[in-house]
Amino acid sequence: MVRVLTAGHVNWDVTLRVDRLPEPDGESRIDSQQASGGGSAANVAVALSNLAVDAELLGSVGDDEHGLLARRELEAADVDLGSLLVAEDAETTVKYLLVDQEGEVAVLGNDGANEAVSPDDVDPEAVRAADHVHLTSQRPDTAARIAEVAAEAGISVSFDPGRRLADRDFSDALADSDIVFLNDREARTVLEDEYTESAFADRTLVIKRGADGAVVHTPDATYEHPGFGIDPVDTTGAGDAFAAGFLSALLTTDDHERALERGNACGAITAAEEGARAAPSVEAVEAFLDEQF
Repeated sequence: MVRVLTAGHVNWDVTLRVDRLPEPDGESRIDSQQASGGGSAANVAVALSNLAVDAELLGSVGDDEHGLLARRELEAADVDLGSLLVAEDAETTVKYLLVDQEGEVAVLGNDGANEAVSPDDVDPEAVRAADHVHLTSQRPDTAARIAEVAAEAGISVSFDPGRRLADRDFSDALADSDIVFLNDREARTVLEDEYTESAFADRTLVIKRGADGAVVHTPDATYEHPGFGIDPVDTTGAGDAFAAGFLSALLTTDDHERALERGNACGAITAAEEGARAAPSVEAVEAFLDEQF
C-alpha cells in the first residue's frame, strides 16, 4: 500500500449554512450549523485513507476539547497520528465556515495551534518513511524543512499552498516540490508568464477550476478534464478531496488523465454533500464514474 505523509493545518470547523454570504452593514440568516474536524492537511489525510491509501498526518492541535474531538475523528478514519503534535496550554484552531445556498464558502478563523509545528519538530524519519509527501498551508519554514528532507531522500513532494499563498514566502518549499496544486486565482498570483516560460516548467502544475474541472501541465504534455456537472451543496473541502483523488491515482498508475478524472470525481462528490469530510471511498468513486458514462 502506498504511504503518504500529509503536513499542514488541523482545525475544528463550525459550518454555518446561511441564506447568503453577509455584506458590509448587512445581515444573513443561519439556516443550520454543524461542527467537525477540518484543515486541509487533515482533510487530505482522511480522503486518502478513504481511498485505501496509508495516510499519516504531520500537524498540530491544542490540548483542549476541540483538539480531542479532532483527534478522535482522525483516528476513526484510520489516519496515523504518530506525527501529530498536541501543543500544551494551547487552543485548537477553530474555523467558522459560512456556506450560502449555492455552496460558496467564506471563512473566519482564529490563529490557534495549527502552526505550532516548527522545523525542529519535524522528525526526518517520519518523512523518509513515506512514499510521497503532500504539503498544505503551514509555516513556510516548516514546509521548507519537510520538503528538504523529502527531496534529499528522493521522495516525491506535492504542495497545495492554499489561499494565503500571496501573503507568505513558500519559495523554498515550492523549489523542492514535484507537483504544485493551485486554483485559478492562486495561479494568477504566482504565474506572470506562460507556463512553459515560468519557474514551474520543470515540474507538474495542477490548476483546479472548480466546476469547470482542472488542467495539468507536465514538462512533456498538458491534460485537461472538464469536470462533472453537479449541483454544489458545500464546496468546503472539495479542493482537498480533488488533491487526494488525484494523488491516489497518480501514485499507483502514473497516469495523469486517470488522476484528473479521479480528482474531479472526488471533488464533485464532496461538493455535492455537506461538510469538509465528505470525501468518498474507492467504491463510491467507481460508482459515480459509472453513472457518468
